Amino acid sequence: MGRFIALLYGLVCYAVFSFTMLYAVGFVSGVVVPKTIDTGTVVPMAEASVINLFLIFIFAIQHSAMARKQFKQWLAQFIPAAVERSTFVLLASLTLGFLFWQWHPMPARVWQIADPRIAMAVTGLSVFGWMLTRSSTFLISHFELFGLHQVANHLTGREAPAQRFRAPVFYKVVRHPIYLGFLIAVWVTPTMTVGHLQFAATMTAYIFVGIFLEERDLVDLFGDDYRRYRDRVSMLAPWRRST
Repeated sequence: MGRFIALLYGLVCYAVFSFTMLYAVGFVSGVVVPKTIDTGTVVPMAEASVINLFLIFIFAIQHSAMARKQFKQWLAQFIPAAVERSTFVLLASLTLGFLFWQWHPMPARVWQIADPRIAMAVTGLSVFGWMLTRSSTFLISHFELFGLHQVANHLTGREAPAQRFRAPVFYKVVRHPIYLGFLIAVWVTPTMTVGHLQFAATMTAYIFVGIFLEERDLVDLFGDDYRRYRDRVSMLAPWRRST
């Protein structure tokens, strides 16, 4: 793959990711986008639940497997290292988009906040969650996380700098502010349906699995620096220390 083609590929992957993340906000919040978490063909609850679990399972397998070192080494046999991260981002975005498309709503309400002022405040907190997630990516090199640095360095022939451990701003309070923001965004809602609850609960379970796998890799990469950080800073709850 030529260097300019790799750059174009990385840009396309990033554009697909950006669109998918914007769609995710509308999908969970139930605004603007044509297909939301509570719209679509209604089928019996047991059937919908099984289908939705399978969709999340597909996303979880793709997202976790491709992030592991062993898979990256295998993939390097087929694609240049410079586009490995962009490929991960593209496939994760497509898998998530497929989940949105095929998600089956379960519209029975678990709760609904009737007071419009409280509902607006709750919606504002959910928006804060999305903002926390996005802003946290920029604190740890947003463009490297989503593959653009790699293809840009490949284009110019520069070597990627050695990775070093750092914990800026929100990362001084919790180890995973990206996940914390996402959890706030999906759980804090003025109207919680059964389908929304299933999405929030299963994604929460997957996040804890993902954190376990991710931190294992981070310990391998950064050693005692990350072990000390893990002992000092809470995983997700900013008001309590990790043990």
